[in-house]
Amino acid sequence: MQIVAGKYRHRKLESNPGETTRPITARVKVALFDRIQPQLQGARIADVFSGTGTIGLEALSRGAASVVFIESDRRAFERLRRNVASLHAENETLCWQTDASKCSFHPRGGERFLPYDVVFFDPPYLFTTRLKAGTMLYRSLERLAREMITSPEALLVFRCAAGATFDMPDVWAPERMLNYSSMDVHLFRKKLP
Repeated sequence: MQIVAGKYRHRKLESNPGETTRPITARVKVALFDRIQPQLQGARIADVFSGTGTIGLEALSRGAASVVFIESDRRAFERLRRNVASLHAENETLCWQTDASKCSFHPRGGERFLPYDVVFFDPPYLFTTRLKAGTMLYRSLERLAREMITSPEALLVFRCAAGATFDMPDVWAPERMLNYSSMDVHLFRKKLP
């Protein structure tokens, strides 16, 4: 895996072997980031279920101000930290090993990273099929919409298997759905109060 564009262009990143994470292909990354590029300039990013950080680091490379990475898998988290270190991006990032379905999205000592302007939310595909009102994942998306966590009109980028059906909390308004063969990327906008 490598960074596609921006200040870290062509820099190689470690990825997890096997099925632990689902790295996004370079073709899909180019198409997605070209579409959301204007949202990234100076933005504070949350990369939730970040794996080894390829999405958040791409955003940082393309002009984001900061990224908070949230990942629970120990092996992915270790590779994530090495990827951040290889880019010397420690000052612009915070790596948080925690369960995204239970966390507050407010890391201790991380006030300067909040509120998030763009949230990449990339749960395991199996989790998405279980995304219904009242579930832990649904409640986590509600917590993400709190005033101190995300900015007004924050963008939520939600990746899932193509054709997957799920429930999204009403505070996130659908804006557009992009299909890239085996995956769908849904763009949601936080509703103003």
